[in-house]
This record gives sequence, structure tokens and C-alpha cells, in this order.
Amino acid sequence: MVCSVVTLVLLLLYVIFRNQIIPQTRQNLEDKAITIARTIAMMPLISDGLIQGRSEEIQAYTTRITRPNDIMFVVVIDMNSIRYSHPDASYVGKPFAGGGQDIALRGEESVSEGEGTLGKSIRAFVPVYDGRGYQVGIVVVGLSLEKVHRIISHNEWTIIAILLSGALLGALGAIVLARRIKQMMLWLEPSEISKLLEERSAMLQSTREGILAIDDNANITLINLEAERLLRQAGIKGEALRQPVSEYWPTLRLENMLNSGVAKLDEEIDLNGTTLLANSLPIWVKGAIVGAIVTFRDKTEISHLAERLSGVSLYAEALRGQAHEFMNKLHVIMGMTHMGLYEDLQHYIYGTVNNYQNEIGSITRHIKDPVMAGFLLGKLSRAREAGIQLILAEDCYLPSAKGSEIIHELITIVGNLLDNAMDALNETDNKEIHLAFHYQTDRLICTVIDNGSGVPESIRKEIYEQGFSTKGEDRGMGLYLVQRSVNRMNGHLTLHTTEGHGTEFIVEVPYIVEDDDA
Repeated sequence: MVCSVVTLVLLLLYVIFRNQIIPQTRQNLEDKAITIARTIAMMPLISDGLIQGRSEEIQAYTTRITRPNDIMFVVVIDMNSIRYSHPDASYVGKPFAGGGQDIALRGEESVSEGEGTLGKSIRAFVPVYDGRGYQVGIVVVGLSLEKVHRIISHNEWTIIAILLSGALLGALGAIVLARRIKQMMLWLEPSEISKLLEERSAMLQSTREGILAIDDNANITLINLEAERLLRQAGIKGEALRQPVSEYWPTLRLENMLNSGVAKLDEEIDLNGTTLLANSLPIWVKGAIVGAIVTFRDKTEISHLAERLSGVSLYAEALRGQAHEFMNKLHVIMGMTHMGLYEDLQHYIYGTVNNYQNEIGSITRHIKDPVMAGFLLGKLSRAREAGIQLILAEDCYLPSAKGSEIIHELITIVGNLLDNAMDALNETDNKEIHLAFHYQTDRLICTVIDNGSGVPESIRKEIYEQGFSTKGEDRGMGLYLVQRSVNRMNGHLTLHTTEGHGTEFIVEVPYIVEDDDA
């Protein structure tokens, strides 16, 4: 039975690897040919030679690069399919043989198989253009089809050798593991193991804290589902029971407690980016330490709501949006630099700088608080990436807040309302969000309007409840946090919506400004 399963797995792996690696090998060779052809086609020597009818320079150049690049041939032809280069110089000036150049003559790259004067080959066709953008010929790079098949066959045998080696090592590993398991089960009957597991499982599932215990040999003897979930979330997977805790969870160092007997309470443990709050205690029986136990919870999950309440996630999201947009512009600049389009690059940079300055100018004219201004710039970047037009009202005005707590709560309100509006526009073609601030003597009115599908009447009373969402699991916090922040500021939140015609949120809160802006 085991041999049948192993054989089936090996066959399945062979089919998977063969279907993935073999086509990829051929694709890589084709990519190599077309890359070389593109490089040659961009050389001024090639286009100038085709225009002026000078085949000697082209023949000399292609001859120099054929052998170092391990390719079968490089042939340059003009728009009449007359050769300007060939490995056999006697074919220069004669029509191209083998066909397949029709697509390239229309200005498109192509890859095909064909048989010419040198035999069967895979050929990459790339058009050649002059300085004015007119096509003047084609570069053809060929790879020997026999050599391609030889490489593919070699890779196929390599796959077989790897699988057979893996099968051998797997069999040896299985034998060692099986012997180890048998040794571990000598002192317990199957019925005793079953009863023990049933009793422990009932106890472990009654708590929502992760629990892990070890014996006096520092081997794990107990772990509940919540502990497995938290550790799996942190990247620790695999069987835990009977494993040395130092190997399963090295950073815990629970084995040290077997010697010291000193408990560790409220210890923060960083585990692959997940922070756990753990309590570790030794287990004493008749005055001797027989093991240790640790209980832990995910501090990240506990602090997640606090971060949302404080608006930290909103700031980070805004910064990510700006960083992503900045990287996109850098990629454009790098690409234009590589292509030598320096004049176009200059125009692009001027346009980008002017647009960004205009955007910053518009924000700073209307939004005097620097924290809110920076936050809205990030939201504008995210809206552009989502194809949404975020429009700031021309007559809006937001002075600087007197205390950081005010702007802190306001960012939570505005950020979640904008996120909610963006989510509502997922199925809308002409996506628009209108944002306005109006300040009136210690009072601020903020309006967020979208042209989405609106809020159904049946759920309008439930949308402010924590965890309620129509967008799936782990959602339903945005409007709940908006309502909480409005209540903290002793403000008022109003909803105007019509199904199919969008939604408007109006927030009115007390707003004390700095003396300079009063």
C-alpha cells in the first residue's frame, strides 16, 4: 500500500514537473533568441546598413556575435527579404529561405520553427526601424532545433534523477521516523493514548488562550488548537507533540525554565513579525520540576482595534499609497532612461512635477492643518490608483486644530468615510467622491459624497454596529469607528442615501482652532 502511494506520488510529481519545466525550457530559449534579435535590431549599424545597402558591415557584425551567444545564425534581411548577412557569406544578397517573415514585415515580432539552408531551427523575427520610426528590415536569430530538443531531453532526465533521489531519501527518512515513533509508543497502549487525547482535547478547547506544555526532557506534551493557530499564523507549522520545544519554537526558550524554575510573566515575544504576550511557569510535582507550561495571546490582535481607533493604520495606508505611486513614476523614468527618450523624459518629469505641485497647492490652500493635508495627499494617490476621482470642494476650508486630539479623531472619521466610499464604488463606472470641509465659529462640517449604489434601507440602522459588513469577513469596523469618534467629539453624524444614486455622510463636530487661524 505504501509503495503504491509513493509510486503514485512520484508519477504525479514527474507529470507536474515535466509539464512545467519542459515548456519553460523551450520558452526560455525562445526568449533568449528574441532578446538577442531585439538588441541587434536596435543597433544603428544595422538600420544604417539596410538604408545605405552596406551588407559588409552587417555581415562582419553578425559574424562576431553569433558564436559567443551560442546561437545557430543571425540573418538580417531588408523589406524585400534579401539577406544582408548569413553564416555562409555566399548566401548574402539572396532571398531569405524558410519563410515566416511575413508577420515581422508587418512590424510585429514573432517566433516560429522553420527549415532553411542550415537545417531546422527556432527563429525569432524582430523588425528594424530607422531613426524616424520607419521599418527598414528584419533581424532573424535562429537556434538549432536539434540542440533545443537535446537540452529539453537533458532536463527531463534531470527531473527523473531528482525524483528518484528524493524517493530514496524519503524512504530512508520514513524508516527512521517510523522507528522513532515506535520507540515513543512502547509504554502506552492505543486505548490509553485515545483516552488521554480525548480528555485533554475537551479541556484544551474550553480556553481561547494558546497553551503549550513540555515535560522534563523539554519535549512538547500538550498544545491546543488556539496555540497551533497562533503559531501557524506566525509561520511555525508541523507536528508539535513530542518534539523538542527548542526546535519547534526556539525563541520561547521554555527549556531554560526546567533548570532555573523562575516564572516569566507578561513577556512579549516577537515571532516572525507576530508579537505574543506570554506567561511561562514551571510545573512542580512533589518538590521537583517535571515540566513547564506557557499560555499566550496575540498582542497584535489585541492592539489591532487600538491602532484602528488611533488612526495609525489610516496614516500608514496613506503613506503606502504615495509610496506606490512614487515607485510607478520611478519605473516610468527608469524605462524611458533605458530607451534613451531623454526629451520625452524631460516633458514627463515637468508634467509630473507641475501636477504634483498643483495638487499640493490645492490641498494647502484649503487645508491648513499639515497632518490632515499630508493625509489627504496620500488618499488622493490611493484614489488615483483605484481609478477614482477624489474631488475637494473649491469653497472648503479647514484651519489648524488647536490640539492634536481633535485632528487625530477627525482623521479617523474622514479616513474611514473615504475608505467606505471607495469600497462602495467597486461596481461603478464613473467613480467620484466629493469631500468638503466648512468651518463656522468653533464648529466644523465635513461632507463625504459618493456616486455608488447607495445603502439599502434594510441595513441603514445596522451599518454602525461593530463587525457588521456586506463585504465579507474581518470587516465592519469603519463606520463603527466613525460613529465612536463622532460621539467622543460630541458631534453628530447624518446619512443621506438613495439606492442607485449614491450616499452622503455629513459630520458636524466641535472644532477649536489655533489662535493664528481663529
